[in-house]
Amino acid sequence: MSDKKAVLVVGAGDATGGAIARRFAREGYIACVTRRSADRLAPLVAQIEAAGGKAVPFGSDARNEDEVIKLVERIEREIAPIEVAVFNIGGNVRFGITETTTRVYTKVWEMGALAGFLMGREVAKVMLPRERGSIFFTGATASLRGRDGFAAKPKGIHVAHLVIDGAIDTAFIRDTFPERYKLKEKEGIVDPDAIAEAYWQLHTQPKNAWTHEMDLRPWMEPF
Repeated sequence: MSDKKAVLVVGAGDATGGAIARRFAREGYIACVTRRSADRLAPLVAQIEAAGGKAVPFGSDARNEDEVIKLVERIEREIAPIEVAVFNIGGNVRFGITETTTRVYTKVWEMGALAGFLMGREVAKVMLPRERGSIFFTGATASLRGRDGFAAKPKGIHVAHLVIDGAIDTAFIRDTFPERYKLKEKEGIVDPDAIAEAYWQLHTQPKNAWTHEMDLRPWMEPF
């Protein structure tokens, strides 16, 4: 029996998603990374392969049911069993409640809720018969405001919600919030590699002490 394992990172961007993919690839997982444009994954794939790992890029729209179904089927059929699935799609969309149009709401819902549901459902289909695996959803500060909950059922699959409550070391923060970015010198913004380490530690936790919700924030953030 092959001992190959795959980690699926939906939304493998330049910061958090990429760091997670690199972290698991370092442990021998085949990193199956997705963005809407596969071309934008070339630098990440090159980094992983230069470090001796394996990565396969996919251009995929996570909001499209057929594409998500085919993505999971292809990985399972052609690459390796999906042991870890990470939903890492996010967006900084700001509208006051009275200014939010139906079109904006629908697009944000499709990106954050529908896409997450589709990934979770499809990977659960292949993990449940094996009674193992990890499914992680990346959240942010807004996740705390909504008080979203979930039910963890004893089926052998570790489902966790990670809230990244702080600015992440990205080009967006550097260029848009330069004063905030200066806090990097004092470890006041979140390092994507540190986030990736948390995902790895969650995946390797003993079953007798699983974490189901985790908040990550810089030490200087108010609690």
